[in-house]
Amino acid sequence: MKKHSTEAIPLILDFCLWLNEHNKSPNTIKTYRRELEKYQEWLQEKDRDINHLEKSDIQSYIDYLEEQQKSLATIDKTIGAIRTFAKFLEKPELTFGIEIKPVEKKSEIETLSAFEYNELLKKVKADGNLRNITIVYVLLHTGIRVSELCNLNRSHIDLDNHELVVEKMNEKRVIPLSQEAGELLQNYLGSHSIEEAVFISNAGERLTERAVQYMLKKYQVNPQKLRHTFCQRLIDNKVDVETVSRLAGHKDINVTKRYIKSSMNNQKVKEAINQAFTNSQIC
Repeated sequence: MKKHSTEAIPLILDFCLWLNEHNKSPNTIKTYRRELEKYQEWLQEKDRDINHLEKSDIQSYIDYLEEQQKSLATIDKTIGAIRTFAKFLEKPELTFGIEIKPVEKKSEIETLSAFEYNELLKKVKADGNLRNITIVYVLLHTGIRVSELCNLNRSHIDLDNHELVVEKMNEKRVIPLSQEAGELLQNYLGSHSIEEAVFISNAGERLTERAVQYMLKKYQVNPQKLRHTFCQRLIDNKVDVETVSRLAGHKDINVTKRYIKSSMNNQKVKEAINQAFTNSQIC
């Protein structure tokens, strides 16, 4: 299995066959395979692999998911897949005592205010790093996930049609590129000769999610906040929910509808009520 590849390794395929023999549903098998492939990709970044699994590898991954503020449901699904995989390996003790901390989710979606938005762009531009400027603009202007950003290839960028293509789990979505994001991508791609990866490290290797998060931390932001800002700005500019959901790659449109609620602050509600009922006649 190539580094950063999602191609299933033989051990994971054997695990899927084992699940089928134990009468697990196709959906369960698909879910467990997907979770293990994501786990294997993370292990590879740590120069580890799923063929030589240790308890510390599992705890570190759970800690990582918690740091990313993944939902408790997501973490439970992940640990469930790994726990079953440990049984398949006949090493159930690998998951004994794994600590899972409750994830506190904030009720309101965190987005950049207009001032924060402009200050972020001003600061990253002042630092003068073309790659980092391009990353910030692409995240803000397309709303893609940091994992999707790191997996971008040159073939995913269509500068002639001003489009960016995201391919994930045999699914594809096309996102229009703003003029600024398109120009920055064109300039950045012209600055390095790597044939495949769009965003690369100083060593010429595909940039990792951790590296992007570390870079953004200098500006007191994270990829999720930039993604939320993209969605919120579209909703505030009257883009319909279905379109925003499609562009963001949300599986459930109810996730997108949260931005409608968060955009209606108390002041807007008061103004709406006053406008609706002031000087109205009751029959």
